[in-house]
Amino acid sequence: MTQDQFIDSVEAAFAPLADRAMAVRMERYLLDRYVFIGLPAPTRREAVMALIAQPMASAQSLLGLAQALWKKPQREYRYTAIDLLVRHRRLLASSDIPALRELLETDSWWETVDGLTSVIGAVLRGSDRISGQAMMDQWVNDGNFWVRRAAMLHQLGWRLETDRHRLFDYAERLGPEKEFFIRKSIGWALRDFARWEPESVRQFVQCHIAILSPLTVREALKRLQVVKPDGASLPGTNSST
Repeated sequence: MTQDQFIDSVEAAFAPLADRAMAVRMERYLLDRYVFIGLPAPTRREAVMALIAQPMASAQSLLGLAQALWKKPQREYRYTAIDLLVRHRRLLASSDIPALRELLETDSWWETVDGLTSVIGAVLRGSDRISGQAMMDQWVNDGNFWVRRAAMLHQLGWRLETDRHRLFDYAERLGPEKEFFIRKSIGWALRDFARWEPESVRQFVQCHIAILSPLTVREALKRLQVVKPDGASLPGTNSST
Protein backbone atom coordinates (compact mmCIF):
# COMPACT_ATOMS: atom_id res chain seq x y z
CA MET A 1 0.00 0.00 0.00
CA THR A 2 1.39 3.38 -0.97
CA GLN A 3 1.43 6.38 1.34
CA ASP A 4 -1.44 8.02 -0.54
CA GLN A 5 -3.48 4.82 -0.40
CA PHE A 6 -2.89 4.55 3.34
CA ILE A 7 -4.04 8.12 3.97
CA ASP A 8 -7.06 7.66 1.69
CA SER A 9 -7.98 4.49 3.60
CA VAL A 10 -7.80 6.30 6.95
CA GLU A 11 -9.99 9.10 5.59
CA ALA A 12 -12.50 6.56 4.27
CA ALA A 13 -12.61 4.80 7.64
CA PHE A 14 -13.21 8.05 9.54
CA ALA A 15 -15.72 9.75 7.20
CA PRO A 16 -18.88 7.74 8.05
CA LEU A 17 -18.15 8.04 11.76
CA ALA A 18 -17.89 11.84 11.89
CA ASP A 19 -19.93 13.36 14.71
CA ARG A 20 -20.11 17.14 14.70
CA ALA A 21 -21.65 17.38 18.17
CA MET A 22 -18.82 15.28 19.59
CA ALA A 23 -16.31 17.33 17.60
CA VAL A 24 -17.56 20.53 19.21
CA ARG A 25 -17.12 19.02 22.67
CA MET A 26 -13.62 17.82 21.84
CA GLU A 27 -12.68 21.21 20.43
CA ARG A 28 -13.90 22.94 23.56
CA TYR A 29 -11.86 20.54 25.71
CA LEU A 30 -8.74 21.79 23.92
CA LEU A 31 -9.85 25.41 24.27
CA ASP A 32 -10.97 25.64 20.61
CA ARG A 33 -7.36 25.57 19.45
CA TYR A 34 -7.85 22.69 17.02
CA VAL A 35 -10.49 21.02 14.85
CA PHE A 36 -11.84 17.50 15.23
CA ILE A 37 -13.86 14.97 13.27
CA GLY A 38 -15.61 13.92 16.46
CA LEU A 39 -14.20 10.44 17.09
CA PRO A 40 -13.65 9.23 20.66
CA ALA A 41 -10.43 7.24 21.08
CA PRO A 42 -12.03 3.76 21.09
CA THR A 43 -14.03 4.53 17.93
CA ARG A 44 -11.02 6.02 16.18
CA ARG A 45 -8.73 3.13 17.04
CA GLU A 46 -11.20 0.45 16.05
CA ALA A 47 -11.81 2.13 12.69
CA VAL A 48 -8.15 1.91 11.65
CA MET A 49 -6.95 -1.07 13.68
CA ALA A 50 -6.29 -3.26 10.65
CA LEU A 51 -4.53 -0.46 8.78
CA ILE A 52 -2.18 0.29 11.65
CA ALA A 53 -1.39 -3.39 12.11
CA GLN A 54 -0.02 -3.74 8.59
CA PRO A 55 3.74 -4.35 8.44
CA MET A 56 5.93 -1.32 7.80
CA ALA A 57 8.84 -1.67 5.38
CA SER A 58 11.23 0.65 7.20
CA ALA A 59 11.59 3.51 9.66
CA GLN A 60 11.57 5.87 6.69
CA SER A 61 8.20 4.66 5.44
CA LEU A 62 6.79 4.69 8.98
CA LEU A 63 7.90 8.27 9.56
CA GLY A 64 6.63 9.27 6.12
CA LEU A 65 3.15 8.03 6.99
CA ALA A 66 3.24 9.78 10.37
CA GLN A 67 4.30 13.03 8.70
CA ALA A 68 1.52 12.74 6.09
CA LEU A 69 -1.08 12.14 8.79
CA TRP A 70 0.29 15.11 10.76
CA LYS A 71 -0.47 17.42 7.84
CA LYS A 72 -4.21 16.73 8.06
CA PRO A 73 -6.06 19.47 9.94
CA GLN A 74 -8.23 17.30 12.20
CA ARG A 75 -6.60 16.20 15.41
CA GLU A 76 -7.68 12.56 15.06
CA TYR A 77 -5.17 12.08 12.23
CA ARG A 78 -2.35 13.07 14.56
CA TYR A 79 -3.57 10.70 17.23
CA THR A 80 -3.59 7.98 14.57
CA ALA A 81 -0.02 8.88 13.64
CA ILE A 82 0.99 8.44 17.29
CA ASP A 83 -0.79 5.07 17.48
CA LEU A 84 1.02 4.02 14.30
CA LEU A 85 4.39 5.04 15.73
CA VAL A 86 3.68 3.23 18.99
CA ARG A 87 2.70 0.05 17.15
CA HIS A 88 5.89 0.01 15.04
CA ARG A 89 8.26 1.70 17.48
CA ARG A 90 10.81 -1.12 17.19
CA LEU A 91 11.66 0.12 13.70
CA LEU A 92 12.86 3.41 15.14
CA ALA A 93 16.27 4.31 16.55
CA SER A 94 17.69 7.31 18.37
CA SER A 95 18.71 8.72 14.98
CA ASP A 96 14.98 9.09 14.20
CA ILE A 97 14.32 11.28 17.24
CA PRO A 98 14.87 14.57 15.32
CA ALA A 99 12.04 13.60 12.94
CA LEU A 100 9.78 12.93 15.92
CA ARG A 101 10.76 16.31 17.35
CA GLU A 102 9.57 18.02 14.16
CA LEU A 103 6.14 16.52 14.74
CA LEU A 104 6.25 17.41 18.42
CA GLU A 105 6.88 21.08 17.63
CA THR A 106 4.06 21.33 15.07
CA ASP A 107 0.90 22.85 16.60
CA SER A 108 2.03 21.60 20.00
CA TRP A 109 -0.35 20.89 22.83
CA TRP A 110 -0.08 18.49 25.74
CA GLU A 111 -1.92 15.54 24.11
CA THR A 112 0.28 15.29 21.03
CA VAL A 113 3.45 16.19 22.93
CA ASP A 114 2.83 13.51 25.54
CA GLY A 115 1.86 10.93 22.94
CA LEU A 116 5.06 11.52 20.99
CA THR A 117 7.08 11.57 24.20
CA SER A 118 5.85 8.05 24.93
CA VAL A 119 7.22 7.00 21.53
CA ILE A 120 10.52 8.78 22.15
CA GLY A 121 10.83 7.16 25.56
CA ALA A 122 10.21 3.70 24.12
CA VAL A 123 12.81 4.28 21.40
CA LEU A 124 15.46 5.47 23.85
CA ARG A 125 14.75 2.66 26.28
CA GLY A 126 15.28 0.06 23.58
CA SER A 127 18.11 1.47 21.45
CA ASP A 128 21.26 3.51 21.95
CA ARG A 129 20.37 4.95 25.32
CA ILE A 130 23.66 6.80 25.84
CA SER A 131 23.46 8.96 22.72
CA GLY A 132 19.68 9.27 23.01
CA GLN A 133 19.74 10.54 26.55
CA ALA A 134 22.57 12.92 25.68
CA MET A 135 20.02 14.39 23.28
CA MET A 136 17.56 14.72 26.17
CA ASP A 137 20.26 16.58 28.11
CA GLN A 138 20.11 19.20 25.36
CA TRP A 139 16.32 19.20 25.20
CA VAL A 140 15.94 19.96 28.88
CA ASN A 141 17.58 23.35 28.22
CA ASP A 142 15.68 24.05 24.99
CA GLY A 143 13.87 27.34 24.43
CA ASN A 144 10.61 25.53 23.59
CA PHE A 145 8.92 24.48 26.82
CA TRP A 146 7.17 21.58 25.06
CA VAL A 147 10.60 20.17 24.22
CA ARG A 148 11.65 20.63 27.85
CA ARG A 149 8.48 18.82 28.93
CA ALA A 150 9.33 15.91 26.64
CA ALA A 151 12.80 15.67 28.19
CA MET A 152 11.28 15.65 31.67
CA LEU A 153 8.81 12.90 30.80
CA HIS A 154 10.82 10.67 28.48
CA GLN A 155 11.55 8.09 31.21
CA LEU A 156 7.94 7.53 32.21
CA GLY A 157 7.31 3.81 32.66
CA TRP A 158 10.99 2.85 32.79
CA ARG A 159 10.53 1.59 36.34
CA LEU A 160 13.87 0.52 37.86
CA GLU A 161 15.62 1.22 34.55
CA THR A 162 15.05 4.93 35.20
CA ASP A 163 18.23 7.00 35.24
CA ARG A 164 17.51 8.49 38.64
CA HIS A 165 20.40 10.98 38.34
CA ARG A 166 18.91 12.45 35.16
CA LEU A 167 15.40 12.41 36.57
CA PHE A 168 16.37 14.40 39.65
CA ASP A 169 18.78 16.64 37.74
CA TYR A 170 16.07 17.60 35.25
CA ALA A 171 13.55 18.15 38.04
CA GLU A 172 15.99 20.44 39.85
CA ARG A 173 16.80 22.41 36.70
CA LEU A 174 13.16 22.88 35.74
CA GLY A 175 11.82 23.25 39.28
CA PRO A 176 11.89 27.08 39.40
CA GLU A 177 9.93 27.46 36.14
CA LYS A 178 6.53 29.18 36.15
CA GLU A 179 5.06 27.33 33.16
CA PHE A 180 2.12 25.15 34.24
CA PHE A 181 2.91 22.32 31.82
CA ILE A 182 6.49 22.12 33.09
CA ARG A 183 5.47 22.14 36.73
CA LYS A 184 2.93 19.43 36.05
CA SER A 185 5.43 17.29 34.16
CA ILE A 186 7.98 17.37 36.98
CA GLY A 187 5.39 16.16 39.45
CA TRP A 188 4.17 13.47 37.09
CA ALA A 189 7.69 12.14 36.43
CA LEU A 190 8.51 12.07 40.14
CA ARG A 191 5.23 10.38 41.03
CA ASP A 192 5.84 7.69 38.42
CA PHE A 193 9.30 6.93 39.79
CA ALA A 194 7.99 7.00 43.36
CA ARG A 195 6.21 3.73 42.63
CA TRP A 196 9.66 2.09 42.55
CA GLU A 197 11.82 4.29 44.76
CA PRO A 198 9.46 6.15 47.09
CA GLU A 199 12.11 7.09 49.60
CA SER A 200 14.43 8.72 47.07
CA VAL A 201 11.54 10.80 45.67
CA ARG A 202 10.45 11.75 49.17
CA GLN A 203 13.96 12.90 50.03
CA PHE A 204 14.35 14.81 46.77
CA VAL A 205 11.14 16.74 47.32
CA GLN A 206 12.00 17.49 50.92
CA CYS A 207 15.47 18.77 49.98
CA HIS A 208 14.18 20.91 47.09
CA ILE A 209 10.88 22.11 48.50
CA ALA A 210 12.02 25.73 48.23
CA ILE A 211 12.27 25.61 44.43
CA LEU A 212 9.37 23.28 43.59
CA SER A 213 5.92 24.72 42.98
CA PRO A 214 2.97 23.57 45.11
CA LEU A 215 1.54 21.94 41.98
CA THR A 216 4.72 19.91 41.47
CA VAL A 217 4.79 18.85 45.11
CA ARG A 218 1.13 17.76 45.08
CA GLU A 219 1.65 15.72 41.91
CA ALA A 220 4.88 14.14 43.14
CA LEU A 221 3.56 13.17 46.54
CA LYS A 222 0.04 11.99 45.84
CA ARG A 223 0.95 8.58 47.25
CA LEU A 224 3.66 9.67 49.65
CA GLN A 225 4.13 11.88 52.67
CA VAL A 226 6.88 14.35 53.42
CA VAL A 227 7.29 15.97 56.82
CA LYS A 228 8.56 19.53 57.06
CA PRO A 229 11.25 20.44 59.61
CA ASP A 230 8.54 21.68 62.01
CA GLY A 231 6.96 18.23 61.99
CA ALA A 232 3.91 19.11 59.88
CA SER A 233 2.99 17.19 56.73
CA LEU A 234 3.24 19.08 53.49
CA PRO A 235 -0.16 20.09 52.02
CA GLY A 236 -1.73 17.65 49.61
CA THR A 237 0.28 14.61 50.74
CA ASN A 238 -1.11 11.45 52.19
CA SER A 239 0.80 8.32 53.03
CA SER A 240 -2.32 6.14 52.89
CA THR A 241 -3.37 6.85 49.26
